[in-house]
Amino acid sequence: MLKTIKKYGIQLFMAGCLMLLTCSALHADFGPMPMSLKGVPVPEVPGLLDGNNPIIIDKASAIALGKALFWDINVGSDGIACASCHYHAGADRRTKNAISPTGRNSKLPKEFSQARDGSLLGPHTELKKSDFPFFQTDDPMSPLGAPVYINDDVVSSSGTFGGVYRDAETFNEMNDICDRDVDPVFHIGSVGARKVEPRNTPTVINAVFNFRNFWDGRANNIFNGSSPWGDRDPDAGVWIKNPNGSFTKKRLRLLNSSLASVSVAPPLDDFEMSCHGRTFPELGRKLFYRKPLEHQQVHWNDSVLGGLAQSRPNNMQKGLKTRYYLMIKKAFHPKYWNDTPNEQFGFPPASSASHTIPYSQTEANFAMFFGLSLQMYMATLISDDSPFDRSEIDEHGEPIGLSESAQRGMDFFRDAHCALCHIGPNFTASAVVTNSILQKTNPHAFGNALFRISTMNVVTHLPLTAGMMFQDTGFAGTGVTPVENDPGLGATDPFGNPLSFADQYIQILAGNFSAVVDPFVVNVRPCDLDTAVALDRDKPHPLLFTRSDGIQKQFQDTEGCFNTSGTFIPTVATAQAELAKPDRRRLLSAAKGSYKIPSLRNIELTGPYMHNGGMATLEEVLEFYIRGGNFITPPKEFGKVFSQPELQLSAERRTDLLNFLKSLTDERVLYSRAPFDHPELRIPHGHGDSTISNPIGSSLAADQWMIIPAVGAEGNARPIMPFERYLR
Repeated sequence: MLKTIKKYGIQLFMAGCLMLLTCSALHADFGPMPMSLKGVPVPEVPGLLDGNNPIIIDKASAIALGKALFWDINVGSDGIACASCHYHAGADRRTKNAISPTGRNSKLPKEFSQARDGSLLGPHTELKKSDFPFFQTDDPMSPLGAPVYINDDVVSSSGTFGGVYRDAETFNEMNDICDRDVDPVFHIGSVGARKVEPRNTPTVINAVFNFRNFWDGRANNIFNGSSPWGDRDPDAGVWIKNPNGSFTKKRLRLLNSSLASVSVAPPLDDFEMSCHGRTFPELGRKLFYRKPLEHQQVHWNDSVLGGLAQSRPNNMQKGLKTRYYLMIKKAFHPKYWNDTPNEQFGFPPASSASHTIPYSQTEANFAMFFGLSLQMYMATLISDDSPFDRSEIDEHGEPIGLSESAQRGMDFFRDAHCALCHIGPNFTASAVVTNSILQKTNPHAFGNALFRISTMNVVTHLPLTAGMMFQDTGFAGTGVTPVENDPGLGATDPFGNPLSFADQYIQILAGNFSAVVDPFVVNVRPCDLDTAVALDRDKPHPLLFTRSDGIQKQFQDTEGCFNTSGTFIPTVATAQAELAKPDRRRLLSAAKGSYKIPSLRNIELTGPYMHNGGMATLEEVLEFYIRGGNFITPPKEFGKVFSQPELQLSAERRTDLLNFLKSLTDERVLYSRAPFDHPELRIPHGHGDSTISNPIGSSLAADQWMIIPAVGAEGNARPIMPFERYLR
């Protein structure tokens, strides 16, 4: 619990009128127009499937390998699959052992909060409806309501028990050999509990459109074959077999492969899936000769795995009729795999029973096989068949097939400027490449002549009440939690570099090109920013640089500029002088407290909401925006979060807006139909009697398990439900 209640207030949407956005844009029907996802281009990955030497030579086999690995509980050190956190509309809806104290990268004490009823939350907790929202006031829809309850915890996914990795069996046994002990934070009395992630689990459905993934964007757009960090990782690379039989380690640079980058992080994370110190070569050795999904039933009519399944109609069986190494060989180019052990690729740890047997090339490259096959599978998880997508379009490009209520809700969605962040066919500005393609094809794709938004850069530049701020495109801060709870995009990578593109771009303006670790930042054209950085005039401006300050022409070409008056930037000396000011207003960053803007598709099924999971219902989310947010944070001053009096005063408007949001639910997701069908999954869901020890360690609490049955391409007869329906 916070020791003091922080002041919060209303942020008025006035900065846009003060700057280059016209005040007429505040009137009705000037927000970006929502659009269907049908037929929308998925960002291409040059060199993955095309060219003379593609990495993947059999697309269907790569998708099958990815689906098997995604759902296989053998991937984790103690029975956790990637799908354990992404089984419910691509997200997680577990309600037991789902609390983590504070947020990721927080320096606050790791202490659980008290529930509203005064009980202490923790690993033993089963969440209740009364626990939400985590920020409560005496008047939830009023900007002037007084806070009466604040919970600093995070609702997220329970994962591994952790421990120090030692070894793993190569056949049958799913649990790794680890030195396990009672975690100092996650424990029930004297016995250890499974750890819980410090951020809420986002959906993987439609995540292929995100330029970066994870809430803080640390899953790089470039996949390096080894880690989530793209070009930032100096040691990344994959082993390639040369024509003469020798091997060379080379860097891999696959663009638009953030899904591969995000995939290689959890299997080595000692909160999510792994014991500490496990490596991908070790995981490759564990899985190499195994039958995929050997502990889980696979439906005979699975849309991807049915042809490989052991099951037959009316006879459900576990596993596939193949082995992982065979699937790898079928999917990937032969130059990336070889089964012969070779000292060049390293050895297992000394604690391993096989420590004298060097890794093979296949084991050494297992991170690449894992990341790219999961990317191929998750790229099939596109929900583009919602009622909104099926609506007819009139001559103005507006959907007209929705219910009258949902149609009114869509109009208000635009008028209330929700579409400034939730823009484009995937309803998020994080779909940078796809949105940019659409805008280049149609300059007015996201608004009419009086209200246009640039989607062409990975950095944007917009006004706030105190100055001008640079922000990473697709990220925003809405004041859900204080910055000290979780800095979000304002954190750094393991190499000391900022996660934020905006932070890097400001350094470019100051002439510090060595601070740029992501190549996309160098390509940012000032003339494609929403608002200018500098104006070519003598008269001083309170927020923009002018000739009197010292400006220069942008370095890039100006063809097809979004904003033809924005081709100037400050000189290096001017930028450095501005950065030296303690009260600077013209080179500010919105990184701290910003998070990736989530898609709104299937939103009714993907609760709890926000990066802290602190809202259980869409109604609570509306209350949050109606009152103008919870806390004042630097990026919130953009003015994108401001109170909504029309929603506050009209229950009908709230219902209309909710009905529009629910029109974004794809029935295939709702009923787990292909491509959203899946194998059986056994998920830990809280702990039982703390006096009963866990078979994998006497110091650990026994697991309670939840079984998600295998489902085939036709899906289930009963739909999955919104998160709040699972709460007591």
